[in-house]
Amino acid sequence: MLLSSLRAFTSRGPSMASRTFSTTTAAHAAAEVKSLGVVGAGQMGLGIALVAAQKAQVPVTLIDNSQASLDKGLKFADKLLEKDVSKERITREAADAARGRIVSSLKMDDLSSVDFVIEAVPEIPDLKTSIFSQLAQIAPKHAILATNTSSISITKIAAATSTDPKDLQAPSRVVSTHFMNPVPVQKGVEIISGLQTSKDTLDTAIEFVQRMGKSPSTSADAPGFLANRILMPYLNEAVICLETGVGGREDIDSIMKNGTNVPMGPLTLADFIGLDTCLAIMNVLHQETGDSKYRPSGLLKRMVDAGWLGKKSGKGFYDY
Repeated sequence: MLLSSLRAFTSRGPSMASRTFSTTTAAHAAAEVKSLGVVGAGQMGLGIALVAAQKAQVPVTLIDNSQASLDKGLKFADKLLEKDVSKERITREAADAARGRIVSSLKMDDLSSVDFVIEAVPEIPDLKTSIFSQLAQIAPKHAILATNTSSISITKIAAATSTDPKDLQAPSRVVSTHFMNPVPVQKGVEIISGLQTSKDTLDTAIEFVQRMGKSPSTSADAPGFLANRILMPYLNEAVICLETGVGGREDIDSIMKNGTNVPMGPLTLADFIGLDTCLAIMNVLHQETGDSKYRPSGLLKRMVDAGWLGKKSGKGFYDY
């Protein structure tokens, strides 16, 4: 589905266009990923866990510090699986098998034997760095430590796994696997390397998300990465058009849907993402680049101040 001081670092590997992902080494390493840990049982974390259990068919340990969040997430997983069965997308046996691969826990220590961990908690820098500091101590020394962040520097997160700058082992295993929302539907995943990320880590991450049925794209560790660097100014400009009276909300959304064949208009999409999330990302882009083209709309700021955050609060540019 975002605040941090980001730094623009050069990607450790070649671009997506020049990379061959199906190398023997990377494929073998990805095949050795026989278990997954997911930290965070919200919409993103649950989606990642469910897709891994269904597509990659690996056992998943879902971690959260709230039993209520775990219960809510697993109930949502049951609902999604039931929907797939009712629409004959999967069989009852396949749904039961996928659900059976997901176990939940309140204890981070239960990640002590997984091969791959994906963190999917809110975009709070101190929270993420704290989690990665723990993961470096708890997870096996071969495990890939991935974050689902959409804006926080991967290099900064990787640095939290070691107190010694000369210790390259733990930071080299950190990478970003930024899944698009909703995870069960969207195929895209941004793979972002930090300055410390090793090529083996990058290749294994790419191969593993492909096992999950996703289409990876690589990005440098720069403010907004690729998806948000392109998407958020587009959404922000739509808000500015509304704010300045260039067009009404229905006209803005209609022209983009019917003129560019996108599935939903920018104001609707902003509501679904969350206006607070959009504002936070725009603030990061503006602060880190110093470029005025990323300055967030005044209307966007006021709507967040009003608590009108979009679909999750029941009111945004539209009522829900």
